[in-house]
Amino acid sequence: MEVRALSKYVRISPQKTRLVADMVRGKSVGEALIMLRFTPKKGGRLITRVLRSAMASAENTHSADMDKLYIKTIKVDQGPRLKRFRPRAMGRATRIIKPSSHITVILADK
Repeated sequence: MEVRALSKYVRISPQKTRLVADMVRGKSVGEALIMLRFTPKKGGRLITRVLRSAMASAENTHSADMDKLYIKTIKVDQGPRLKRFRPRAMGRATRIIKPSSHITVILADK
C-alpha cells in the first residue's frame, strides 16, 4: 500500500527544501515528525504539513497502522519562478527571481 500527498506552488526554493527532505527520507513517520518539529528551517514546517496530509489519507482511506508507515519517497521539484524587477542606479533594473517548489511525499508499509 502506498499513499501520496502533494503540495504545489510552495514559495520556497527547492534547494533549501531538499536539505530538510534529505534528513527524513527513509525514516519512520513518528521519527520524521520529531526531527521536523525541531528543525529551525521553513522547509521543516512545509514538509510537516505534507507528511501529516499523507498520514491522514493513509488512516482514512486505507485504515493503515501509523506505527508501520515510513517515508518511501520524498521529492522536491522546482515550480514556476516569479520574475520581478528592482530599480537600480542610473535608470537600470535588476531581475529578482522568486522560486517555488512542489513537494511530494509517498508513504508505504514496512
